[in-house]
Amino acid sequence: MKTIVIYDIPDDRTRDRVADICLDYGLDRIQYSAFYGELRRTHQEELMMRVRKRLGKHAGDVRLLSICDKDWAARLEIIRRAPTAASAE
Repeated sequence: MKTIVIYDIPDDRTRDRVADICLDYGLDRIQYSAFYGELRRTHQEELMMRVRKRLGKHAGDVRLLSICDKDWAARLEIIRRAPTAASAE
């Protein structure tokens, strides 16, 4: 199932560790504190358990959203990459 994980975690070290957990599950970073990928429900629950443990008593807001294929197909995106040095020449 399509999965998006978004979070707002003030503590830098905790935020970095949560990002590492998302990467461990094969999610791709789509923004600084947002990840996307395919995860089965059991892996979604496992990821959130690991995040809860890592968060401990630190402040944080972590949300995992499951998106069905129909809704994912209806998404709208604007992706504009900054020009690289090579393309600016």
